[in-house]
Amino acid sequence: MDYMIDLRRLRVLRAVAHYGTVTAAAHALHMTTSAASQQVRLLSAELGIPLLEPRGRGVRLTPAAHGLLTHADDITARWEQAEIQIRGLGTEPAGLLRIACFPVVLSRLLAPMAAELTAAHPRLDVRLTEAEPGHALDLLFQGEVELAVIEASPGVPPPTDTRFDQTPLLDDVLDLVVPTGHPLAAHTEIPLARAADQTWVLPPPDTTCRAHTLSACGAAGFTPHGPHQAREWTAVAALVAHGLGIALIPRLADLPALPIVRIPLQGTPAPARKILTCTRQGSRTHPAVTAALACLTRLADAVTTPRPRKAP
Repeated sequence: MDYMIDLRRLRVLRAVAHYGTVTAAAHALHMTTSAASQQVRLLSAELGIPLLEPRGRGVRLTPAAHGLLTHADDITARWEQAEIQIRGLGTEPAGLLRIACFPVVLSRLLAPMAAELTAAHPRLDVRLTEAEPGHALDLLFQGEVELAVIEASPGVPPPTDTRFDQTPLLDDVLDLVVPTGHPLAAHTEIPLARAADQTWVLPPPDTTCRAHTLSACGAAGFTPHGPHQAREWTAVAALVAHGLGIALIPRLADLPALPIVRIPLQGTPAPARKILTCTRQGSRTHPAVTAALACLTRLADAVTTPRPRKAP
């Protein structure tokens, strides 16, 4: 039987795999759920194989669908490379470059990167969007951005995911932050176990930062007691400054001028969160993306040096 796969229907199937449900995929593609379901049914009929099967109240992809998506990811990556070649982009960064990332990286790395690239390449239009890692990956998958800077976390696809090209950017080391005058403040560095009996300020339960704190403390042999919770690092620092607890804060985080002390933690490797750059497979060689990655790498190398112990 001769047939040609409808790439629009294949796009719907890829969205179902990415978002987990037909309804979520339809919403992302600005379609009705019934229209998205029909596209998948038509694709299934074209191929003569089932692509979705019932699972509880929803559906899941069949093994045949997963196999098809492997080829679809390869096709998408090849198209990204073909577009670069066909458009004759050359080596000079130009055109639109959209980047999504979470707030700390936006302020410390992407803001100076955008300024440098814009000054060096007048034909390049850099646009930044604040987005948490999950949302940033959705934007990347949808083609709404060309580059995402994300934090490695359980919700992030594994490096083997053929849709994305993920590369480590830096390890954002966690420092112990205590009030000035605290018994631990005199140390130039400290094993985290020394803080086991302290009161802590913790990130909320739905954040990866809390997971990092609990993991680091668990590795040091204790569970932190934290009656106070705060999401923003400036708020965490304020609570610490007022003697309401101590905290682990990433070195990238800019803190206000408060009576607090940052203390590096002993241990190799030190507790850290891993920051990654992520592009769609096949698009990393785009001149604008290449220039952005080179600039980001240089800026990341500069901020990994130890910070002053006291906030300015």
